[in-house]
Amino acid sequence: MKLILTRHGETVENQKGLLQGQKIGTLSKKGISQAKKLALRLKGKKIDAVYSSDLARAKNTAKEILAFHPKTPLHFSKNLREAFLGKYAGKKGKTLDWANRPKEIESKASMKSRVKKVLDKAYKNHPNGTVLFVGHIGTNKAIVRALFGKSPKGVKRKVQPNA
Repeated sequence: MKLILTRHGETVENQKGLLQGQKIGTLSKKGISQAKKLALRLKGKKIDAVYSSDLARAKNTAKEILAFHPKTPLHFSKNLREAFLGKYAGKKGKTLDWANRPKEIESKASMKSRVKKVLDKAYKNHPNGTVLFVGHIGTNKAIVRALFGKSPKGVKRKVQPNA
């Protein structure tokens, strides 16, 4: 299976430097433009299926892509959501105490486990196809860890740009 990983377009919350976690998030004007440009880049690609986070920022990015792939099946999954951040959601990340993070924040192991379920399903249904995942920074890193058997420290901290 060929896997294409992308991140949702920029959100209003991204512009403000706010952590979203599993909050819905709203694509900004720039984010909508990014999603449209991504759709154009993928226009000529054969895509057999799209799996997307069910959060609005990813959904709306996936829908832009599917404008050029109207017959491609789209599957929304809670398992492709960003990490659950508890009380840290909606706050500026730089102001938070990550060394003493609250216990309710989802672990990287939990994320890796849930995204692996979607990976396995996609591979089972499209072993020789091209599949597009529309997710988030955290879920996309978890997918890379799951695919290559890496620990959280084994995946570089570089941030995947929007769209």
